[in-house]
Amino acid sequence: MSGSERQPRAGDVQLDSRPILPTTDGNENITEVDAVNIRQSHHLEEKYKMNHQRRGVALIFNHEYFSWQLKLNDRRGTMVDRDNLNRTLTNLGFEVRVFDNLKAEDVQKRIDEASKEDHSNADCFVCVFLSHGKDDHIYARDDKIEIQTMTDMFRGDKCQSLVGKPKIFIIQACRGDQHDNAVIAHDATDSSKSPGNKTEVDAAGIYTLPAGADFIMCYSVAQGYYSHRDTVFGSWYIQDLCETLRDHGSSGEFTELLTVVNRKVSDRTWNTGYGLKKQIPCFASMLTKKLYFHPKSK
Repeated sequence: MSGSERQPRAGDVQLDSRPILPTTDGNENITEVDAVNIRQSHHLEEKYKMNHQRRGVALIFNHEYFSWQLKLNDRRGTMVDRDNLNRTLTNLGFEVRVFDNLKAEDVQKRIDEASKEDHSNADCFVCVFLSHGKDDHIYARDDKIEIQTMTDMFRGDKCQSLVGKPKIFIIQACRGDQHDNAVIAHDATDSSKSPGNKTEVDAAGIYTLPAGADFIMCYSVAQGYYSHRDTVFGSWYIQDLCETLRDHGSSGEFTELLTVVNRKVSDRTWNTGYGLKKQIPCFASMLTKKLYFHPKSK
């Protein structure tokens, strides 16, 4: 070792090469670097600033039909999920934009447009995907899209007006019966007891992906388990998510509400005739403060 080099001492703090990114609304932001050489005192009840002029944009990408080349089943009941989410998010103050059965190129175009908007006077951002999914991607009408490609568009270095603000991604993604597993093949059979109201079981193929500071990724099911969608009332997860947000969204802390949703969905049971089937959602939170959707002053 040369004389100009030295071993790091205990207690040394080394910074990433990325600079601290400024916010557009004057809030201090230190979440875009892994470490800073100032030890800060954090209050347990520190909350995100949610008193901007607007709540923010909420995009809903809803996919019921797919190109025949993909060999994916239609997602019956997804229109109910779409309308349920539209009402719920609108009631929380979001500017909701709904897109049905877009091709992959069009989905990416809408995502890119949203990432380039000025969100300076908005509290946060929401993006919802209702589709089939596998591994690290979800399906548009004609092709698959990597989830991380879309979340990366809202990182601080690409969407500065959302730096330090919550970025919420909700993913109801499933794989239909595209498996060889005998259990899944049995599960994919519609129940004959309720001809007008059937439950379809979809295998969870979505990885839980890291996305960056101030992101929260909400998944309809934990990796490796099954996701259920009622053809009349919509998916279990979206039903319970919307009900919880309607009842407590204006007063409850968001991650605590997601835990309530986990419990509600896990309490559901479907008797397929081959045994009882359950479901458990999950969420991966990179939020750095508590998140509330308190009503805005008129």
